[in-house]
Amino acid sequence: MSRFFIDRPIFAWVMALIVMMAGGIEMLQLPIAQYPSIAPPSVSITANYAGASATTVANTVIRPILQQMTGLDGLEYMNATAQSTGAVSILLTFKQGTDPNIAQVQVQNKLAVAESTLPTEVTQTGVTVQKAEKNYMLFFALVSKDGRMTRGDIADYIASNIEAPITRVPGVGDYTLFGSEYAMRIWLDPDKLYKYKLTVTDIASAIEAQNIQVPSGELGGLPSVKGQRLDALINGPSEFSDPEQFQNILLKVQTSGAQVRLRDVAKVELGPQSYAISSLYNGMPASGMGLKLSPGANQLTTEKAVKTELNTLAQRLPPGLELVYPYDTQPYIVLSLKEVAITLL
Repeated sequence: MSRFFIDRPIFAWVMALIVMMAGGIEMLQLPIAQYPSIAPPSVSITANYAGASATTVANTVIRPILQQMTGLDGLEYMNATAQSTGAVSILLTFKQGTDPNIAQVQVQNKLAVAESTLPTEVTQTGVTVQKAEKNYMLFFALVSKDGRMTRGDIADYIASNIEAPITRVPGVGDYTLFGSEYAMRIWLDPDKLYKYKLTVTDIASAIEAQNIQVPSGELGGLPSVKGQRLDALINGPSEFSDPEQFQNILLKVQTSGAQVRLRDVAKVELGPQSYAISSLYNGMPASGMGLKLSPGANQLTTEKAVKTELNTLAQRLPPGLELVYPYDTQPYIVLSLKEVAITLL
């Protein structure tokens, strides 16, 4: 074979140029990330059963889901974790070469069958299925330099104003919010519950019955009577949004006519939905997000789009908040590409 190319140097040059051109074209098509995707593809299932113990979560959430995850193409093994906070994490690992998109669709189809057997509290908060990536590409955080905002305030601002635009950026896969949005916190007093002969179930039933949205209909809508001149929508009772409204929820009426309201047995306030994560940046109140790259996406392009979107959102930040990047893998990738280019030259 070597004698063949030695006797035909022009043909050898043409073949070498074709190989170099093909390599250069393919190099531009390769995905760029901090680490290559050499691990088998994985799909993660996450859920939350607020207030449940790890044993309860394992029996009522994890077991029904795992029982349905049979017959998946290329599934090698499953790993499930239940935390004392009620958090559920299930990782399904597939054989190398399995299409992660197809694997995610199959897992979602199997999960749809299992959702009917899950507790109502779990399905109401939602069960998430995502293609899993282990490495974060970028952390960004908002820091309160003057201390006006607490960690809960910052986390609620990110969840309400920044989380959705950033997670919609093409190339962004899984993410983690270091904090949680605000929720109505109702701290029950056991002694007062015993005094008024109430249970936690009674409190939950009263809140569910009175904190409702009622569609009241339309006045003068079609088919209208002859001579009808008024057409108006009726605004009925809506869900509560203020702590005082929750405090006035009626729990019980005693034989003497005295009323027991929620404020009599509990403390009601706005607070973080979860206290499991506490974030500080150089000792200052902060909260942020960790972003992971979607499989096959270009990290440089994705990170540029994320920072562009963040810079746009940062123009509307409340006074005292500052955008920082505690962790960024882009410099490592840029230096690696420079070394590759020098080697090729």
